[in-house]
Amino acid sequence: MNIRRAMPVVMTVDRAAARAFYEDFLGFRVAMDEDGMMMFASPTTPTTQLIVAWESPTAVDPELRGVDISIEVDDVDAAFTAAQTAGYEIVRGVRDEAWGIRRFFVRDPSGRVLNVASHLPAAQ
Repeated sequence: MNIRRAMPVVMTVDRAAARAFYEDFLGFRVAMDEDGMMMFASPTTPTTQLIVAWESPTAVDPELRGVDISIEVDDVDAAFTAAQTAGYEIVRGVRDEAWGIRRFFVRDPSGRVLNVASHLPAAQ
């Protein structure tokens, strides 16, 4: 499996404080700012990223709050098949999302939920 990036998902109740910490203190840049989540990227190593998520009744991706780590792979369908073959718990099956990714959720042996995704061809 070719992993393109891995991002921890950090939950917050104070979006402004989280942004100040990761952007102002640590020097990450905001790569995406959507209702319910912000993605931060290192300005020197762009694939070093993290996601900060918060509860919002109109969040673009409300399911993100149930994810601990987001992994981008080159072939999500192959990853899904491999997870099934290995007997890992599929928390949510493969599905295309309106914002241009195809993903599924799987639970790792320690109980963490991973969002495993690939960009859809039109979204790349």
